[in-house]
Amino acid sequence: MMIVRVIFGRFRAALLRIRGARIGAKTSIGTRVVTRNASLIHLGFRVEVEHDVFFKVISGTLIIGDYTFIGRGCELDITQSVVIGSHTLIAPNVFITDHAHNHARAQLLDEQGNRMAPVVIGNDAWIGAHAVVLAGVTIGDGAIVGAGAVVTKDVAPYAIVAGVPARVIGSRS
Repeated sequence: MMIVRVIFGRFRAALLRIRGARIGAKTSIGTRVVTRNASLIHLGFRVEVEHDVFFKVISGTLIIGDYTFIGRGCELDITQSVVIGSHTLIAPNVFITDHAHNHARAQLLDEQGNRMAPVVIGNDAWIGAHAVVLAGVTIGDGAIVGAGAVVTKDVAPYAIVAGVPARVIGSRS
């Protein structure tokens, strides 16, 4: 059964390559993974993307490093740039975006457009289940983001953050 899952996962990766994505060897894609603008996606060597993930790349680029895991139900919403390092774990149902709507009082919300800022997640980081990572955030190498956290500011390397908004609660030793 395991071998069948691996074969079909790599077959789905090959189909994504045909659509223009740059995908490293031995990368596996789960079922019902939805991509918009596959040619703007680059997945490294041995990346594993579980089921029901949505790579919504409107413009810009999505780069995911080698040996990275993307859990079931994640959504990456990109208009400029999201870069995720190698050996990083993204738990189920994480939302990552590099843009947000403007919100001035003098104009209707749907007429204001967006502000954009790249998101960078370092190597060997772990983003807990149901976390939200907002535009302009850099999460350092080795950092851990607790489940359900909303990351609005940069996270230092090896820091552990949790809460809404996320704040430092410890560090990896």
